[in-house]
Amino acid sequence: MVSKNQIKLISSLQQKKYRIANRLFIAEGVKVIQELLQSNFELEHLYTTQNDFEEVLKTKNTLINEADLKKISALTTPNTCLAVFKMPAEKKIIEQGLILALDSVRDPGNLGTILRLCDWFGIKQVVCTKETVDIYNPKVVQATMGSIARVNVNYIDLDAFISQTKLPVFGTFMGGENIYKTDLPQEGIIVMGNEANGISQELEKLINHRLTIPRFGDLQKTESLNVATATAIILSEFRRKN
Repeated sequence: MVSKNQIKLISSLQQKKYRIANRLFIAEGVKVIQELLQSNFELEHLYTTQNDFEEVLKTKNTLINEADLKKISALTTPNTCLAVFKMPAEKKIIEQGLILALDSVRDPGNLGTILRLCDWFGIKQVVCTKETVDIYNPKVVQATMGSIARVNVNYIDLDAFISQTKLPVFGTFMGGENIYKTDLPQEGIIVMGNEANGISQELEKLINHRLTIPRFGDLQKTESLNVATATAIILSEFRRKN
């Protein structure tokens, strides 16, 4: 059974201001929840329609019906479980290896997919402008499929960070050096831009290596790639060359 106050609190966590105020976020689905339970994230409470997650203390595990789950779920078609986790403190940025920088990526699905890509390609650090969608947005958490637990994400003044770094800075543009013919280093910052506008003009001035993914289509009419798709190609090339 879920109380009215619990329903109100959990439902409010779909909004960023309430997640920040309560330092809590929600995760849904067996796969995502299991990944987070095995990580450093601290469980606040688990709500499930099935008798699973035996490793969770009974004091933090409530068996509920499908109707109650639907009341607290952020999904159109709820899964079998929902968990509330505590938001951890941001970790310090370590300026070494490859760092992915996101300039105002707004779509939750894109951010979630990008974090999965970082996990796949061993990118441990992601830095984002404060205009980038919140990592604890329920749609982002869902799209990461648990990779949120293995990638360190910081929201910062990206212009200030880029202006002081000693690492080489790479940006993706329609006009730039062909990534397939470029000698790529093992360390650096890779900047990916907003879905509609690309990298901001202010940030573009700070980028000293412009890269492009060449088009091979006969008509050459495709305007751009989806930012998550472009990120997959870029990270793959950096890892392949190394």
